[in-house]
Amino acid sequence: MKKEMLSLNSWIEEATRWQQSLDDFLIDYNMRELECSEEDLLAKMQAMLAVMEKSVEHGLTGVRSHSGLTGGDSKRLAEAVIGEHFVSLLGAKAMDAVIYAMAVGECNAAMGRIVAAPTAGASGVLPGVFFSLKKHCQLSDDTLARGLVVAGSIGMVIAERASLAGATGGCQAECGSAAAMAAGAAVSMLGGSAEQVGTAVAIVFKNVLGLVCDPVAGLVEVPCIKRNGACALQALLAAQLALSGIGSFINADEAIDAMKSVGDSLPCALKETAGGGMATTPSALAWAKEYFAKAHK
Repeated sequence: MKKEMLSLNSWIEEATRWQQSLDDFLIDYNMRELECSEEDLLAKMQAMLAVMEKSVEHGLTGVRSHSGLTGGDSKRLAEAVIGEHFVSLLGAKAMDAVIYAMAVGECNAAMGRIVAAPTAGASGVLPGVFFSLKKHCQLSDDTLARGLVVAGSIGMVIAERASLAGATGGCQAECGSAAAMAAGAAVSMLGGSAEQVGTAVAIVFKNVLGLVCDPVAGLVEVPCIKRNGACALQALLAAQLALSGIGSFINADEAIDAMKSVGDSLPCALKETAGGGMATTPSALAWAKEYFAKAHK
């Protein structure tokens, strides 16, 4: 008998039927699956959040990647924001989400310690959203831990129904999935309904569908780091729309399935091979040629 795939829609329906918040429902679900107590489950989430926070801090010191291609931008942006003549085009929550997301991306490129959430290349999106909301919405550590259970559960559904790998589905499967996980968790942490969590997930995928994976020289730096910042904004936008009562004609499972369909259709050149997109621009090719020449000396 064929096993049914995980379904975010089904979890939302069950939580609603039992009049549970989605985070309560998913904590119970994960406790059963992992055969652990709620205390142990949330302690694991707190441990991961501590690593994420350290990654933000490390990135904000201005670290550079081993290749020399990237580094220091998150620190530069953080300093610009507090400058006397800074013109803010975004709100404080959005700016901090971008800064923190890029900081973790830079930490990753510099071979620092990160949490793959869901992958190393997309590791900045969740911390960006979580720690910005913690700062500006006064969220407790317990709330963040419960939100991380929601995010991880959304990731499990995506992994089973589609993919979390850029080599399989393009960057829509990496940064896009991270944004969907962050958006759903944000809605949950801010008191949204189970249905609104699903709406936020669906909105993200509608907005990032077709996003290709095109790292310059195959390194997880350009355009990956700034893309983490951009997808943190996508997560906040989707959460804001969902919390405002705006629905999605396409539900979460269908949006995830559509992402898989698009990922399967993408040519190999646009799936982490550095064979297309930004990776094959003249600037990228010239830099890669010089970089690999030095590496082989």
